[in-house]
Amino acid sequence: MRLDPAQLATALKRPPAQAYLLFGDEPLQLGEAADAVRAAAKAHGFSERTCLDADANSDWSALDHAAASLSLFAERRLVEIRLAGEGVGNDGAKAIRRYCERGADDVLLLIVAPRLDWKTLSSKWAQALDAAGVIVQVRQPQGRRLHDWLRGRLTRAGFQPTDEALALLAERVEGNLLAAAQEIEKLGLLREPGALDAEALLASVYDSARYDLFDLTNAAVAGDRARVDRVLRALQAEGTAAPLVLWVLARELRKLAAVGFAQANRGDTTAVLREHKVPESRRSATLAVARRLPVRRLWHLLARCADADLAIKGRSSADPWAVLGEIADGLAVAAATRRA
Repeated sequence: MRLDPAQLATALKRPPAQAYLLFGDEPLQLGEAADAVRAAAKAHGFSERTCLDADANSDWSALDHAAASLSLFAERRLVEIRLAGEGVGNDGAKAIRRYCERGADDVLLLIVAPRLDWKTLSSKWAQALDAAGVIVQVRQPQGRRLHDWLRGRLTRAGFQPTDEALALLAERVEGNLLAAAQEIEKLGLLREPGALDAEALLASVYDSARYDLFDLTNAAVAGDRARVDRVLRALQAEGTAAPLVLWVLARELRKLAAVGFAQANRGDTTAVLREHKVPESRRSATLAVARRLPVRRLWHLLARCADADLAIKGRSSADPWAVLGEIADGLAVAAATRRA
């Protein structure tokens, strides 16, 4: 039976299967899946654990001995094999097939392996384990799957994240689940459980920084070019991730451009403010700022955000921080010029 990591947690609420094969190149999910199997095995009386390191050239008779020998201290045992390579060799294949065919009630087999190719998964030993037990592949989540993983993790930690907060966290960790888990643990220490929006996430992540990311946009919309330069230099010196600076600038530019366009065309500014999640306490100020700024200039700066994104990803020769500085300074110039 083949399951994904989320299904494994549900399956382990029932009595454990005869054998488990866990594999993949994402270390956090692989380690947590293995821990879940070990915990379930212990809960069902498999209180003794035997660990074996193996590869295609190992002496796999150790599996036969471990599975067949009676324990002096416990009636049931967990035999765990940590596979070093993608293959098990002929001896390993035969040993695993013998175990699956024998069906010992007092032994549970757990194999933890790196990435396995389709040829290995279609081999006879893998098919025998599939029939007798459970196979779980862990993958690096991307896109919507990563957002779902982050939402589940944050929810279990007591938070109710907004979509914007999830997008920001996903961009910050760049798909590194170990880093994501550490950030969520940090949030649990810095914040009380409850609603979590993007601003609260940033405030917690950068709680010890001299400057907050929103100091940059506040200085820019105020037309304070000198402060924009100081804040940007400080953020870079403190090791702030360039994608986060881009995110906060693009977010501000999109909001102001949308509000300014609605004002110029007699649109529903209240709906636009609601769509961009502007709090009631800041709506008057946002309307006033948008009224001062030329919409065409905001659109131009948004186009420059695309250039910054390419630079950050190494897809252009430009210096990412130089482009970010041009965007922030451009917003400050527009605000100062229009206000004068």
